[in-house]
Amino acid sequence: MILEIITPEASLFKGEVSSVSLPGLDGVFQVLNHHASIISSLRKGELRFESSTPVEATSFLEVSGSTVCVQIKGGVAELNNQKLIVLAE
Repeated sequence: MILEIITPEASLFKGEVSSVSLPGLDGVFQVLNHHASIISSLRKGELRFESSTPVEATSFLEVSGSTVCVQIKGGVAELNNQKLIVLAE
């Protein structure tokens, strides 16, 4: 699936991923390939994903092997047609 992480300041990431863990309002949940469409509010916490291609660490992205972590303050996630868009603070 394609993951796109957008903040008011910049687009942090766009690329192919195999799984994404998100800090939902009712707890952490995971989205995998071919997951049903979903819209969810997000709370402060860690967004973690497994990238299919190498990702370079930045001031926003913490990389350990194929796992990438992003700290967010909240936001909204929408998954539709194998594309997950995260609008994050």
